[in-house]
Amino acid sequence: MTFVYTHLEDYIRDLYISIGVTRPEHLDLKIIASRLGFSLFFSPFDSTNIGNVIFIDTRLSREEQWQEFGHELCHGTQHSGNQAKSPPLFREYQEWKANNFMYHACVPTFMLNKIVLPSNKEKAIFLIQKTFNVEYWFAEKRLDQYLNNHFQSANINIRIYS
Repeated sequence: MTFVYTHLEDYIRDLYISIGVTRPEHLDLKIIASRLGFSLFFSPFDSTNIGNVIFIDTRLSREEQWQEFGHELCHGTQHSGNQAKSPPLFREYQEWKANNFMYHACVPTFMLNKIVLPSNKEKAIFLIQKTFNVEYWFAEKRLDQYLNNHFQSANINIRIYS
């Protein structure tokens, strides 16, 4: 079976490879921000992106900060303009895109493909959580996305059981 990446997965793979981020241990928000030309600040306020500056909320756990960074990275690399001046439906669309981007930026498919996942779903979730420094619920959703996007569409009967 040939593995086919989505456009978003291709984009993130190419973006990360272009800055030398090729393994899970390279997934560091400070390094990624710096290599992509973003200034990164940590403050006790909601995470946001303004131009080439990303602010991350210090009140969050390390895992939540990484996930927020993935979301804000989308705004910084994919969106332009002042979101506050955009029509509400367009803002909602951009937020949806940033949330989807976040899952792929924090747990890139090209890295996930190199991991041998346990057949036990809970163990697979824990492995993703530990390997990619994300919360349990995030790892669970990302695993479901990965399996649904790449294995059910190919009519391959792959199941991970609890």
